[in-house]
Amino acid sequence: MKIEQKGKSNVKITDSFWKKRLEIIREHVIPYQWEALNDRIPDTAPSHAIENFRLAAGEAEGEFFGMVFQDSDVAKWIEAVAFSLENEPNEELEQIVDEVVALLGRAQDENGYLNTYYQVKEPKNRWTNVRDNHELYCAGHLIEAAVAYYHATGKRQFLDIMCQYADHIASVFGPEENKLKGYPGHQEIELALVKLFDVTANENYLNLSKYFIDERGKQPHYFDLEKKERNEKKPFWFNDDYAYHQAHKPVREQKEAVGHAVRAVYMYTAMADLASKTNDESLKKACETLWENVTQKQMYITAGIGSMVFGEAFSFDYDLPNDLSYTETCASIGLVFWAKRMLNLEVNRKYSDVLETALYNGTISGMDLDGKKFFYVNPLEVQPEASEKRNDKKHIKPVRQKWFGCACCPPNIARLVASIGHYIYTQNQNELFVHLYMGHETQIEIAGNQVGIVQKTNYPWDGKISINISPESEQQFTIALRIPGWSKGAVVKVNGEIVDHEPLMKNGYVYINRNWSENDQIELALQMVIERIQANPLVRNNNGKVALQRGPIVYCLEEVDNGKSLPSIFLPRNAELTAKFEEDLLEGIVVISGQAERMEDAGWENKLYRPVEEHTRKVEIKAVPYYAWCNRQPGEMIVWVNEKR
Repeated sequence: MKIEQKGKSNVKITDSFWKKRLEIIREHVIPYQWEALNDRIPDTAPSHAIENFRLAAGEAEGEFFGMVFQDSDVAKWIEAVAFSLENEPNEELEQIVDEVVALLGRAQDENGYLNTYYQVKEPKNRWTNVRDNHELYCAGHLIEAAVAYYHATGKRQFLDIMCQYADHIASVFGPEENKLKGYPGHQEIELALVKLFDVTANENYLNLSKYFIDERGKQPHYFDLEKKERNEKKPFWFNDDYAYHQAHKPVREQKEAVGHAVRAVYMYTAMADLASKTNDESLKKACETLWENVTQKQMYITAGIGSMVFGEAFSFDYDLPNDLSYTETCASIGLVFWAKRMLNLEVNRKYSDVLETALYNGTISGMDLDGKKFFYVNPLEVQPEASEKRNDKKHIKPVRQKWFGCACCPPNIARLVASIGHYIYTQNQNELFVHLYMGHETQIEIAGNQVGIVQKTNYPWDGKISINISPESEQQFTIALRIPGWSKGAVVKVNGEIVDHEPLMKNGYVYINRNWSENDQIELALQMVIERIQANPLVRNNNGKVALQRGPIVYCLEEVDNGKSLPSIFLPRNAELTAKFEEDLLEGIVVISGQAERMEDAGWENKLYRPVEEHTRKVEIKAVPYYAWCNRQPGEMIVWVNEKR
């Protein structure tokens, strides 16, 4: 089998913002999660994930423990390690993964099957409930981990294990007679199979991914057929509607994002992948339609998606409650995956702007600054007492948790941050597209020429970026720079000379085509101003409110800075706001400050209502980046602030 090893990133991150997060992932998160997977973290929900593989291998006695998708936590942890090894080799960590891979090999059945839930707990019921029980989902995460580990180390064992498993799955599912005509209840394997195709060039994997996407939602409905085989009578719990799985209609007929948000964006990611790999215009059009619906009608300002706790799901257009939102960390992570794939279909700022918003807001908010506690849910408004006493807000945690019984988010955010270098660029033969700005060094082959690139910046706090371009030999090619939608002005210079970039703009990118020589210098200055952001009036919860944003960073007010009862604060439209970098606060952030007004609580003794009286006092407010909230004292938090006109 032909194996390609082109997916490894050689980007060395040097900037303070992401470098410290990579260090936290490497030095704290990965070791911490390894301890959690081995049930060695006190006072937390046990995982049992490694022990489940020992049980499947016949090396331990006991019963399977955990969720049906417990295997995926191990897979995402290995993938995080793989990306971390790209950034910083670590022989000890690599040895641990090699031992886990060997364990997986011992646990694998002779026919290639590998799923500890069904190997240990229900060996006679394999492939009988793909709607609910995550066999294909776990396989997908294991495949992704195997591909990443091969790219990072060149070691074949894990990849061979997963090729054998993928071959087994292909023998079970497909259009041929005597095969199951099914597809996963939780999408994931579809995008993983595309990665496996990329590394092996085995078209069977691409075809299987395409089959799962094409078959989804067709009639007679496979979930009904397998339900009948199980002799299951009760209606499906999500309003008896397979919209939960995005299986309510064929994917090309879907116009609105519905159902479980993580399932949705994982599927959309695979659809975009397949559209790119197979030149499928119908899939591309479906992706574009769904993208517009998600980002223009169902996405929070933080790039959080999935507004309702019931089903961890999309609800309906413009329904974006701040204090009830679900906005699972994994859903924003999936949005990042999808945005990257959409950029492969079309280089357009509307995709990379969302990619950036998610990376700096709705994803990294899921982990505290020391990497030891996590949010599963990322609300935009928190009142701790309401979380404690209201049943409809029990999912809103006022503080991050050490671990979860359903622990999908912690290893997912670890693998995302560890792989951040993969999101900076995409390219074709003669063009390099710069989507993200962060300090780093790398070598990229462009038009057959090795090009050294050094990017220096204090982004996201400062909009000044310098990019040194050093090809091995002078050559003509194009570098396309994203001008973010939030920037009110940009100055582009090459070797000190201002470039009239407006004629060179296409879909938010400046295309600079020239003969590049060693130590050519690009300078980009993006204007970062404090913006008051309004929501569409159809977003009922935000009428009369504004959010604060500077550059890609969305801000919030916390009780620790502004006192209790944050909704009693009103920000005058003419209030002057200032931005200042505070090095010792929350590991170094830009703080937004200004004068606002707060409703007086005086005169309300023994009164619940009264005729309107205008009693306010001037107060200084302090806003901090949303991603950094709840890293000091717990308390209230709001993103959307009342506006006084």
